[in-house]
Amino acid sequence: MRIVIVGAGIAGCVMARRLSLLDGVEVICLERIARDDHSEAGTGLNVGPNAVKAVKTIDPDLADLITASSYLWHNWRISLTDGTVLFDLPLSNVADGPGWRIRWSELYRVLREAAGDYVSYACEITDIGRDAADPRKTSLAWIQDGETRRLDAIDLLIAADGRYSAVRRAISGEPEVRQTGVAIFRLLVPDTSGGLIDDYEQWFNGPNRLLSFKVPPGHIYVAGTFPIPPDQPIAEISKTPDALRRAYTPRNAPPSAQARWLIDAVCENATDTHWARMQEHTLLYRADGCNVLYLGDAAHGMVPTLGQGATQALEDAANAAALIAQRYNNGKRDVAGWLADIEALRQERMRFVMAFSLEATDTMLDGADPVEGTRHKNEAPFQSSLKALYRDVGLPLDESMTSRRQTP
Repeated sequence: MRIVIVGAGIAGCVMARRLSLLDGVEVICLERIARDDHSEAGTGLNVGPNAVKAVKTIDPDLADLITASSYLWHNWRISLTDGTVLFDLPLSNVADGPGWRIRWSELYRVLREAAGDYVSYACEITDIGRDAADPRKTSLAWIQDGETRRLDAIDLLIAADGRYSAVRRAISGEPEVRQTGVAIFRLLVPDTSGGLIDDYEQWFNGPNRLLSFKVPPGHIYVAGTFPIPPDQPIAEISKTPDALRRAYTPRNAPPSAQARWLIDAVCENATDTHWARMQEHTLLYRADGCNVLYLGDAAHGMVPTLGQGATQALEDAANAAALIAQRYNNGKRDVAGWLADIEALRQERMRFVMAFSLEATDTMLDGADPVEGTRHKNEAPFQSSLKALYRDVGLPLDESMTSRRQTP
């Protein structure tokens, strides 16, 4: 059996590493960038406790490798930029363990090294389609080292190539995109805060939000949001240091020491900031009538409000790898059946995660009151949803999936 994975990102590397353990399965993972080139991932990342739990369950060695390159995420605090604390939650109240705080580039490095030689780098895909002889299977062509290569009769094609998935566009068409009316920026800077910034925190000035936490080896990740018209691009004037300072500086009180440091860091690095509009797209785990599996952002581009993008890519991969291995090792080799089972396992979970993430965006929308909105986050319904988010990770496992293995 031949399994091809497009994208050596989060989900792709986990799938390559785990599926390579199956006897009689050829696993090929194709990645666009060159080996050791993680420059596109120059920001920070908080990975939720649910992903940590999922990875520890199926691959404790990999979880140990990620932990060694991370700081643990223990607490979530929300304040106003004048220092008024609105929400202060130990994750132990709602989760079975901590999350991870890590640089994107470092997570990619760990995962790609763990996937070993099953990843081929610098692959420019030139053609994706259904196989001419059997439309349930797929064909793929790419250029690598100046040579055109092709695979036909692929038994399972796994699209792990991100929010703008070329595989999904080619096989299932363009996903429907919904803009939320929020601009978001991200940057990673050296830690000169003198200890002001450490674990996961957020600061509001009206609906304008800053988010920050420390990541190894000595950097601070900063993200900011503010409302924009849903059908409009981000105005260039809004990206200037003066506009950013006005957005986050409280009117009737001086900023707290934390907020002051963050505002200065944002303004000093305005020209090096990555900008995007917050959006989500339609959920899809499998292609119609074709053995193609979508995972991570290729399956469910979502708003990043609860930090569930990379988290759900890990949770997706853990569940899909566990289910495929279980079916395969039990002699069930019907790929279409695997995909139907993965969809049944993950679809309602992802609908909940996407809806909850969108719901939690309420304090960032135009006209929002972050004080009132955050008050609801202290109440039982929101806390119950957090418990479901962080604890209910699926995983249809047998004992063979939890054994440790050596890194390839």
